[in-house]
Amino acid sequence: MDGLETRELRYFVAVAEELHFGRAAERLSMAQPPLSRAIQQLERRLGVRLLDRDRRGVALTAAGETMLVQARLALDAVDAVVRRTRRAASAPSGLVLTTKAGASHELLKELLDRHAARPGAGAIDVLLCELGEQGRLLRDGSADVAIMHAPFDVMTGLDSVEILTEGQVAIVPAAHPLAGRAALTMAEVSEVPGLPIARWPRQDGSYPPGPGPEVRSQSQLAQLVALGRTLLVIPASSRAWQWPEHVAVPVVDAPEVTTLLAWPAGLRSPALDDLVDTVERLRESGVRDTPRPA
Repeated sequence: MDGLETRELRYFVAVAEELHFGRAAERLSMAQPPLSRAIQQLERRLGVRLLDRDRRGVALTAAGETMLVQARLALDAVDAVVRRTRRAASAPSGLVLTTKAGASHELLKELLDRHAARPGAGAIDVLLCELGEQGRLLRDGSADVAIMHAPFDVMTGLDSVEILTEGQVAIVPAAHPLAGRAALTMAEVSEVPGLPIARWPRQDGSYPPGPGPEVRSQSQLAQLVALGRTLLVIPASSRAWQWPEHVAVPVVDAPEVTTLLAWPAGLRSPALDDLVDTVERLRESGVRDTPRPA
């Protein structure tokens, strides 16, 4: 069998995500009949059925579900080749670093300032993203490196170096009785009447079960905490964004969180080597972090 074409993968992903040939054709800006023929030809070439079709609609077979996961990865890899090649031509010594909005800006600023002070250091552009988006941006080539947090972020397929390991704090409304506590436990923050823990989306976009509000952005979360509708538990350094209406209280038994500099496995460059060396020197000298006092 000849190798699959990128066009075929894009056609299949559109149909698999829409589960409707008409919507997929509209998304691809093409007519439906040639799209249907292309998918049928793909199935014949693979020798497997990827889609079940009946009067109720379209559904993925087990093989189709596997194909969707692998096709997305393959298309991300193709996009990454294009983006990284163009970036290498325009800024050979530069890097794009992605981090979620709300991560410690003091820590990031110290890292960037130290790196900029190195002789001949390349420019680093910062790309802010939503929670959990760093891995996707690395895979599709939109970013070269990312600030990530273990054990929360998925590190599969990535290499990394540790920046900082720290405890966690609960961000609670300043007017709430918990704000006056010197410390809390996970059991206590998990059982506060009328103040459920906010729920962040998983890697697949779904939310874990629970009574807390579903949140996707730092600004949304900050507003809900200020209104007394939710609380959250985060790495201590990430509390730098907290509002005057918030108070940070240490959670003594929360698992430690490790902040990492991560990049796609096997992809190294002189520019990345310089940044990794900066991280290692920063860690050896002791990472300074000065979040707003509780």
